[in-house]
Amino acid sequence: MYICELMERVTSANLPTRYGDFTIYGYVNKKSKEHHIALTVGDVTGGLPVLVRVHSECFTGDILGSAKCDCGDQYDKAMRAIQKEGRGVLVYLRQEGRGIGLINKLKAYSLQDKGMDTVDANLALGFSADSRDYTEGAEILVDLGVKKIRLMTNNPQKIAGLEKFGLEIIERVIIETEQKEHCKNYMQTKKNKMGHMLAQY
Repeated sequence: MYICELMERVTSANLPTRYGDFTIYGYVNKKSKEHHIALTVGDVTGGLPVLVRVHSECFTGDILGSAKCDCGDQYDKAMRAIQKEGRGVLVYLRQEGRGIGLINKLKAYSLQDKGMDTVDANLALGFSADSRDYTEGAEILVDLGVKKIRLMTNNPQKIAGLEKFGLEIIERVIIETEQKEHCKNYMQTKKNKMGHMLAQY
């Protein structure tokens, strides 16, 4: 059994949203002091598979409605799917810009405006193409009592990042969204350079 070493659950509350009612859990990374949350519907403990989305923070997409990425649309689709299922978890990780932070992400946007793709822009700023780590997300799921997962993702790195913590991913649930002209190159880069499993692009 995996023992959580980083994440500490510090609070929980009922959270009515435009998608429906959730329970929200607040977590703190004991080393970095970074805050993360989980939103749940229904009883997610026990051996039955749970519909899960591990979503990395995207201020520009989730909050501002940016058309440069599919993040906000994926968040919206996942929240609706979990409510429809009546049982599930959305883990929201503070990993803006695939782990480089908001200001560096905006710098990457500026480089993309000049012709770079999202991977080359991150590299030009001195970062890896994807700096995210899924330890925190995995520990949150373990703490919530989740064992078997139906994971909403197109990212093979996320699958591998969660499986090494003893979580059993029994199904990958496709979470593709409507094509948008402004993020066509972004999506093609995710597919061709990062191995994302995308049928549309």
